[in-house]
Amino acid sequence: MTSDALLASCRFPAPGTPVDLAVSGGPDSLGLALLAREAGLLVHLHHVDHHARPTSGADAAFVVELAERWGVPVSVHDVRVGPGANFEARARAARRAALPVGVMTGHTLDDLAETVLLNLLRGAGLDGISPMVGDESKPLLYLRRGEVAAVVEAAGLQARRDETNADARYRRNRVRAEVLPLLNDVAQRDVAVLLARLAHLAGEERAWLGALTAEDARLGLGEADCRELATWPVARLRRWLRVVLAREEPDGVHPPSAEEVERATRVVLGEVVATELSGARRLSRRRQGLSLRETTPLR
Repeated sequence: MTSDALLASCRFPAPGTPVDLAVSGGPDSLGLALLAREAGLLVHLHHVDHHARPTSGADAAFVVELAERWGVPVSVHDVRVGPGANFEARARAARRAALPVGVMTGHTLDDLAETVLLNLLRGAGLDGISPMVGDESKPLLYLRRGEVAAVVEAAGLQARRDETNADARYRRNRVRAEVLPLLNDVAQRDVAVLLARLAHLAGEERAWLGALTAEDARLGLGEADCRELATWPVARLRRWLRVVLAREEPDGVHPPSAEEVERATRVVLGEVVATELSGARRLSRRRQGLSLRETTPLR
């Protein structure tokens, strides 16, 4: 694909727009930076150093040197993520907290496909099978990983390599290296393209449903009457619960799981009087009203 065709497939704002870019030094983020500059954007590079690998300092130095060579601003954000369970999730949260709101990332069509599969393995609904879709901070979702890497190679840059991307302890790496190749073999076609197409179609339907239920979303948890909610189709009730519980989520990022929404539905319908939710919260029903309160952990 030519450079012009690649740019036509990107979802960048108008030339001259200032943008923040998350640049790890890897091929995807380097390709993002190269394409954004070619699109005429005014880029500010941001690098997050987790200090989790011996080579992380060299990655930061690489990005700083690149920014100086290009004459563009750069910021290095130092975060500390200790070893232990859920390292990927904690590192992701630390990055999100360190980087500016709306920072662009180099997620590609392949990342989209992998995330759809990962969400299906966790148990996903419509939102889970349309991750990143419609997100202006993900302008490369219509490009393949190989196409972005070719942009970097053509520019004569040697991308940094994160050795943890080959670590089979991380589920995403196994999906990338084992699951998708197996699915390609079984289907005798490129499954990533199918998964990405599913994500975009689901994203369109999610947007349509969001417009249909916009009035529902304005109804606050404490304002709802369970007698009225009980008359709604269960799909409408689940969607409303998902929206209002996500709005009340302590970190404002993670939506409730399907299991939590089901438990909350039982509270609304009067099948149980209360249920525990993530973030040390308790949803309860009293008379016909609902309340969500923080619970006191046992000592």
